[in-house]
Amino acid sequence: MKTIKKKSVVNNTPVCQVRIQAISDTMSILSGKWKFHILGTLIEGESLGFMDLLREIEGIGSKMLSKELQDLESNHLISRTVKDTKPITVKYAITKHGKTLAPVIDELAKWGIAYRQSVHG
Repeated sequence: MKTIKKKSVVNNTPVCQVRIQAISDTMSILSGKWKFHILGTLIEGESLGFMDLLREIEGIGSKMLSKELQDLESNHLISRTVKDTKPITVKYAITKHGKTLAPVIDELAKWGIAYRQSVHG
């Protein structure tokens, strides 16, 4: 008996390739368990210190928070300001570019609420 292979359907247009690349770029920048938590907290809290963020984001450790903050800063989504106080104060804030994620985070939250209600009643 001869097996028939299904032809995969892939839209290989330039527009589709650009879109797939854009989604891939976005996912690599925002991947992980904590980045949306950090961004959402900074969007709401404006400017927060490291310990404030550590308290606000339940379950994150200081090493992970530090790593994620560095990633977000290197991608220009948050800013880090060091103040010359004793002891030195470091504040993190959402950048103008980072604020553009607010509608995306809001929509993800809405989707998550609707999903939880539909699945868990």
